[in-house]
Amino acid sequence: MKKLQSGALKLGFHLTPEQLEQFEIYYQELVDWNQRMNLTSVTDYEEVQVKHFLDSLTLITAIKPLNKGQRLSVIDVGTGAGLPGIPLKVLLPDIRLVLLEATARKTKFLQHVADKLGLDNVEIAVGRAEEAAHNSKYREKFDLALSRAVASLPVLVELTLPFCAVGGRFVAQKKGDIEREVEQSQKAITVMGGSLREVRSIELEELDDKRYLVIVDKIKPAPAEYPRRPGMPAKRPIVS
Repeated sequence: MKKLQSGALKLGFHLTPEQLEQFEIYYQELVDWNQRMNLTSVTDYEEVQVKHFLDSLTLITAIKPLNKGQRLSVIDVGTGAGLPGIPLKVLLPDIRLVLLEATARKTKFLQHVADKLGLDNVEIAVGRAEEAAHNSKYREKFDLALSRAVASLPVLVELTLPFCAVGGRFVAQKKGDIEREVEQSQKAITVMGGSLREVRSIELEELDDKRYLVIVDKIKPAPAEYPRRPGMPAKRPIVS
């Protein structure tokens, strides 16, 4: 895990031997289970360290201002193989983490990995964001909502911001040329009770493409009718 360790140091933190061992186990389980189900197209040892693990840990730069000693409540929407939620949990073991995934088969992998890594206070939730965000157990209950490579930004905002408590924030991981996507998301951000704080560029030599964190603050409650029924946010996104 040398590439991961080196990149983490550039982000400002040192991974302990125990954390590096957890990432090693995570990698082995990811590759093993990937032979039986489609979890990721990236399986090379060094590529996983950089494109999955280190990329997930770049979120720490958006979390630090929130972390004032209290236990953060975090939801990873559309987590897939557990990214970015599980790497973040390894780095910050005290957070409360909910991994939301619509594909039941993948949630079996997530539960297996959480158990294998000895992660406490992790809930694996099966369901679509459009429905889970209307569940009182999850609606506006989180300090931080995360999403990585799930949908376009206007769609993501509708799917994720209703999970955030007022005073919390949503962070989307994006790459490539995203200026137009950010511009188109302004209306959805406003409707969902958000305010765009920052589009932060990730500058790490290990990540050789354009990567960004889109950071949205939750400043007021989301209207009760959002998100709309399954499929509608993607079919008819709220765009500027």
